[in-house]
Amino acid sequence: MTAQPLALVYRGPASRPAGCSEAVAEVIARNRHGFDVRYVGPREGLSLRDDVLAAATLYAQPGGGTLRHGYRVMKKHKERIRAYVREGGNYLGFCLGGYLAGATPGFALLPGDTDQYIATPGATVTTSGDTIVDVQWGHRTRAVFFQDGPVFQLTHPSGDDGGHRGVTILARYPNRQIAALVTDFGAGRVGVVGPHPEAPPEWYADAGVPWPGSTATDLADDLIEQLLNRRVTGGNG
Repeated sequence: MTAQPLALVYRGPASRPAGCSEAVAEVIARNRHGFDVRYVGPREGLSLRDDVLAAATLYAQPGGGTLRHGYRVMKKHKERIRAYVREGGNYLGFCLGGYLAGATPGFALLPGDTDQYIATPGATVTTSGDTIVDVQWGHRTRAVFFQDGPVFQLTHPSGDDGGHRGVTILARYPNRQIAALVTDFGAGRVGVVGPHPEAPPEWYADAGVPWPGSTATDLADDLIEQLLNRRVTGGNG
């Protein structure tokens, strides 16, 4: 009998308020790969150690509060997480987890950095309150729950086709800023998204956000599939 692949979901001071980690864990648990999903954090049964990460197929960093606070909490784990991915692990980041994949500050897992979508020219959302944002995910426009999420800004040289080597762009905001991508990092992979496709229906109701008609959890599924199954050429480690 084949053992289930292990997925670790961070839960702790960098994933507050409550519900951020649980929403990510739920979409991973429903994924077709049959993950054994465990929480990892300072008050969990598993702590964020090298040997714990080494056993995992996937490490997920959920949304949370501000980047400043999140990085202050997670800074001590930066080199540990970088080593895990560089040696073949998979990093999955939602909102704050996407910001933390950047460099100023962050884990520096991306061929570039992050910024606030609301601060970019032509942004359709300009305040940090809970809302929904339209994203072009592949050939579909979808309304996704949004909490002051990041854009992903690529700074490494582009290939001849105008795309960045080692990167697959999955989604863009209406102003063409990148909303989701996957990229190689060393022998591992990084998948990040600015909005919250993992958001369950109660997030919309609790925030007083108009219900878009359906959740976007299928986009979270697509991000996981792209992260695990699509190797792109090149690397940025």
